[in-house]
Amino acid sequence: MPSLRDYRDRIKSVKSTRKITSAMKMVAASKLRRAQEQAEASQPYAQSMAKMLTRLASNATGASSSKLLSGTGADQRVLMIVVTADRGLCGGFNANVVKEARTNARNILAQGKELSIVCVGRKGYDLLNREFRANVVKNFKDAFGKKRVEYAQANAIAEFVLDRFDANEFDVCQLVYSEFKSVLVQSPRNQQLIPLDVSAVKDEKADAEGVNLTYEFEPADEEVILNKLLPRNLGVQIYSAMLDSAAGEQAARMTAMDNATRNAGEMINDLTLQYNRARQAYITKELIEIISGAEAL
Repeated sequence: MPSLRDYRDRIKSVKSTRKITSAMKMVAASKLRRAQEQAEASQPYAQSMAKMLTRLASNATGASSSKLLSGTGADQRVLMIVVTADRGLCGGFNANVVKEARTNARNILAQGKELSIVCVGRKGYDLLNREFRANVVKNFKDAFGKKRVEYAQANAIAEFVLDRFDANEFDVCQLVYSEFKSVLVQSPRNQQLIPLDVSAVKDEKADAEGVNLTYEFEPADEEVILNKLLPRNLGVQIYSAMLDSAAGEQAARMTAMDNATRNAGEMINDLTLQYNRARQAYITKELIEIISGAEAL
């Protein structure tokens, strides 16, 4: 049976842990507000750009369209970009994204295809490197920055991917990240970036009105414009995914630290009750010994 000192030391330790988790919760809540505003502000632009490229793609002919739109004609080599956080202590946030990436990677390899993995964030690299060490080709471990996510960081990733695509090192590029839906809900998503999946993006307004939009390209032709817009769209989609991931990380950390703080409080109450019972038993034992000694005299 633990001594009274053991109980006191453990209660003190749990109280110190509760202070840490409570502070981390408040810090995450503060960072979440800024990250959520940044993520929500970027989503309309990313979605509108994807819809615009979808409409432009419907006007482009197969002979003149960009390889980023039409692809290489094969799908045997896949490059998968996995976006996770740089730090842990955020519940199952990183584990859920890595689980989605791991399942997708196993399916690709089971089909006899070649797989290359680009990790954005330390945790994704640490978890995926254990099983897919030979497939990981790059790790952007400091892509999120210390204060906020910048487009320059996403653009560096997009340039790396485009350089490998121009070198004909892969046929299909997929993006796996955690989509931020609300403070309590972040769900893993697998999005195809190269070639642009026009079927995944629909213009609901145009479809409802039955409008078939046509475009005139000036001053250049459609191929030149698409070759300018499609690489930029790659950077925009990666940037939007990183913003979603940053907001989801803070939301998951705030929730996890809130649960940890409440669990610490419940543990302190239980330990205090056990301490009082042990103290009462110790006092009762001493009283019995004193009374027994007095009767013996």
